[in-house]
Amino acid sequence: MRVASKLAALSAGAALAVALPAAGAAAKPPAGKTYTITLRDMGYGAAPATMHVGDAILWVNADIFVHTATAKDGSFDVELKPKAQAKTVFRKPGQIAFFCRYHPGMTGRLTIVR
Repeated sequence: MRVASKLAALSAGAALAVALPAAGAAAKPPAGKTYTITLRDMGYGAAPATMHVGDAILWVNADIFVHTATAKDGSFDVELKPKAQAKTVFRKPGQIAFFCRYHPGMTGRLTIVR
């Protein structure tokens, strides 16, 4: 009898030990969306109306010139040769104005919310 009750207690404890990590494991946050802004004809394509923290912009240079996507606040600076692309992930909310260092008339603004 004693052996049987010890085995039952051990089995229950082992089941609990196995269940605890699964129940206590932190869920991965969902991956953010990726939006594309295409640089073409000496301009930026339309930026999304709003983005969320964790979202990204895929910058695609479809122009024949080298361009940048440079944040006025210094939070990013991406240089893109013709036909190149690069991704920027946004980690905090706010409004970010950006421009091309080579062509200052190229400007845009991103709005990131929680």
